[in-house]
Amino acid sequence: MKGIKGIRRASAVVVTAGAVLTAGAFSSQAQAAALPTPTINAPGGFVMNNGSGTTLYSKAADTRRATGSTTKIMTARVVLAQKNLDLDSKVTIQKAYSDYIVNNNWASSAHLIVGDKVTVRQLLYGLMLPSGCDAAYALADKFGSGSTRDARVASFIGQMNATAKSLGLKNTHFDSFDGIGRGKNYSTPRDLTKIASSAMKFSTFRTVVGTKSTKQKVMTKSGGYRYMSWTNTNNLLGSYKGTIGVKTGSGPEAKYCLVFAATRGGRTVIGTVLASSSIGTRTADAKKLMDYAFKK
Repeated sequence: MKGIKGIRRASAVVVTAGAVLTAGAFSSQAQAAALPTPTINAPGGFVMNNGSGTTLYSKAADTRRATGSTTKIMTARVVLAQKNLDLDSKVTIQKAYSDYIVNNNWASSAHLIVGDKVTVRQLLYGLMLPSGCDAAYALADKFGSGSTRDARVASFIGQMNATAKSLGLKNTHFDSFDGIGRGKNYSTPRDLTKIASSAMKFSTFRTVVGTKSTKQKVMTKSGGYRYMSWTNTNNLLGSYKGTIGVKTGSGPEAKYCLVFAATRGGRTVIGTVLASSSIGTRTADAKKLMDYAFKK
């Protein structure tokens, strides 16, 4: 009889423990269900778990929109995927690059100086921190193929589109190396997030986009040196705990865009907001979405 009572008592303990575990699970599910979905200013937004690819938030995530300088994420991604890439190889800055800035009102600049010899690594900083369209032009000219500059640029943009296709992106197309397009430069919050996630697999990209500011020593035309100082336009760095990147964008059609990523507790979330009404609202939207994503 004692044995039977012991078994009954043990069974009761097991049942009780099971009930507690079940209650805990229901409690967690209820908490997750009770988490209110945030409202953002941007017409389009998307966030995912960078490790698993699980969607955490979606708003018009597959609607095609202009992307502004967030296009430069793909520019960097194409450069970093080049075979036998030498990040320390030097590129001589051409007058065409500075003329391009002068001729395009919305072109942001790394203030590269004609005749300077700048490394590919430095051009990536000039591309991603101050969002230099001159740096983007230099990289496209360097890594495109062809006998003329126009042919090389077209070749590079072709590599951008080929990369998008290889990533399975069906709502992305590039007609420029910097986002100043001719009506056929578009992507979506979901696609841009996937491009950024792919780019973040490159250690150099992670280092560059996680840098708040840098001072780079470059060689001048005469063989001397000068210093170029660049500050990151992504103000999430230093203002949102765990931010690791990635890129701002703006333009008359694109309005204000932001691709963002942060890591907390070993978990990385990555996402995009497109067509926000101001710098302040795109930043607020990104913070709101990351807060939400980390709680899910």
